[in-house]
Amino acid sequence: MPDDARASMTRGERIRAAARTIRTPRTASWVADETDVSVKTAQKYLDQLVEDDVLRTVEQGDQTLYCVDQLMATYREVAALQREHDREQLTDSLESMRRKISGWKASYGVETPGELRASIADFEDAEERSERREAASEWEHLADRIPVVRAALNEYDWATERDAPRA
Repeated sequence: MPDDARASMTRGERIRAAARTIRTPRTASWVADETDVSVKTAQKYLDQLVEDDVLRTVEQGDQTLYCVDQLMATYREVAALQREHDREQLTDSLESMRRKISGWKASYGVETPGELRASIADFEDAEERSERREAASEWEHLADRIPVVRAALNEYDWATERDAPRA
């Protein structure tokens, strides 16, 4: 985070922003170092985020580590998709992702993004290697997104019924 943006943020805002980017479990001490706060302050805000189901804790030996609660993050993402898109838009998005993946399978003669990445070694041309690497990255991203969009579609009626304002 740029220093000027960091300077305008409160300690809590810095910790919450840093916490949402934790991809591997980290200690409160690590978060404190990253956000220029005391360990006690970091721990206070991290524990609040655990209570709010944004983070979860993992015990490793005698240390408590914090990481993003992926299950709750996925639930929130599914809810956002259901609120921001109608059923047809979600269906179109799912079809588009499947078409792209089918296109890469056909174009590159592979079945997985891992196979596509492995094929990079077979090419001298830097542009071809770059194209394959980019396609593999996007394929991996779409493979992660498909189950989320499917979940949004599977429970669309149930969620929209419960999300409607009650009189």
